[in-house]
Amino acid sequence: MDTLNKTLDKRTLPASVTFETQENLPERVIQFGEGNFMRGFVDWMINELNKQGLFNGKVVLVQPRGQDKIPVINNQDGLYTVVLRGVEDGEKVEKKEIISAVSRGIKVSDDWAELNNIITSTDIKFIFSNTTEAGLTYLKEDYNPDFPAESFPGKLTSLLYHRFTFFKGSSESGLVIIPCELVEENGNLLKKIVLKIAEDWELPSAFINWIKSHNKFCNTLVDRIVTGFPSDEINEFEQKLGYKDELLTVGEPYHLFAIEATPEVAKEIPFDQAGLNVKWGDITPFRNLKVRLLNGPHTMMSAVCYLAGVDTVQEVMEDVTLRKFIENGMLNEIYPTVDIDEVEKKQFLEAVIERFLNPYNKHYLKDIALSSVFKFKSRLVPSLLDYVEQKGTLPPAITFALAGLLAFNRPVRVEANELVGQRGEVEYSIRDNHEVMQILLSVWTKFDGTSEELTDLVSEVLSKKEIWGQDLHAVPNLTTTVATQLDEILKNGMRASVEKLVNQASTI
Repeated sequence: MDTLNKTLDKRTLPASVTFETQENLPERVIQFGEGNFMRGFVDWMINELNKQGLFNGKVVLVQPRGQDKIPVINNQDGLYTVVLRGVEDGEKVEKKEIISAVSRGIKVSDDWAELNNIITSTDIKFIFSNTTEAGLTYLKEDYNPDFPAESFPGKLTSLLYHRFTFFKGSSESGLVIIPCELVEENGNLLKKIVLKIAEDWELPSAFINWIKSHNKFCNTLVDRIVTGFPSDEINEFEQKLGYKDELLTVGEPYHLFAIEATPEVAKEIPFDQAGLNVKWGDITPFRNLKVRLLNGPHTMMSAVCYLAGVDTVQEVMEDVTLRKFIENGMLNEIYPTVDIDEVEKKQFLEAVIERFLNPYNKHYLKDIALSSVFKFKSRLVPSLLDYVEQKGTLPPAITFALAGLLAFNRPVRVEANELVGQRGEVEYSIRDNHEVMQILLSVWTKFDGTSEELTDLVSEVLSKKEIWGQDLHAVPNLTTTVATQLDEILKNGMRASVEKLVNQASTI
């Protein structure tokens, strides 16, 4: 079987595979990060722009570190397949497309001189990055223009200084820098680190002014599940495609890209004009939308539904009782607290439900439950407090999820400094930060099985400002409500307790 590259005869491709080549386009983007997510998200979008004649530029993929993928990228002439599969408008879909937006790949350690050459091109206008959250960290290091710095911000600072010097600091030579790392205010953070490194290296004040005045660092929010290379299904995919592709990337159809940038930037790379779900301007409403209506329900279901006997998000949505519990929380308790355009909010909610129903994404509740207490604080507590302020009463599904969180984090034993919980005959790891786990171990160790002691346990946990950032015990009736729901769970089991809650909600 042939390998995907430019010599592949397009006439042999099955009709289900889309392939529109764009040859002889200039390299306009440098992208730090060659992994599955960026190829299935940003580069997929740039490919769409090119197909519609709205950008006309290629991407140079830069591998900052790790196992060398660059030979594979270059052997395939930058070509790779993106398969998007999931649920759209209630129907299963599977879309297969060969992406031709990438010109070549470069490994920093081997091709630093070439990267310095590329950065001086007048065609280069954008730098994208996804170097993981750890990539956007400051590292004090020495400057040597002949060798790449260790950190990504250090490499970026060095390249920008080389460009500044080459173009003599002209205003036109500034770049648009769009980090996609999952860090809040990622653009502001990256700019701050670059300026700090420039100061460390005692680079000219004119360069620092050029960074501040003529380079745009954009805050972003990205949203798409990209599961990557389908190792378990690769033979099946190769039969469908008719060729080998070592860079095959699988993801979901849904995508959201929010970019905090000026209208001028939006005109230069007009994602929204290509029909893509890209939002320009203040990204705060979209961050709140995602955190509350996507991440919040995930956290609601992780402890409750796992203890109720299911393992994945899809299984939750296929279970009548558990789905009703989640939808009650989403629709009646979280949805009213999200302050954004109603049409935008409704579309997002409908998309979330379809994403939860995606049969191709095995999203395990135990994985979502990692750092579950911290996630509850950031994803559900704001909705709980806003609901109380709006309605003057407590949201029953969210408080039940809080009771479920405490039940999930009840250790039956400690092994190798790790807390171990139990569902029936199955044990599971309780994974959170050390301070939180010590508090949980302490309160559950003191628990003597009485309702009075349970109320004290809930009161002690909710009053911990080091967990919640505030005293949640001060919220009227929250402690007694959660204690009552937790008592129900411990006495009757999670499944029976959820059913009771759902039945009560349906009679109101």
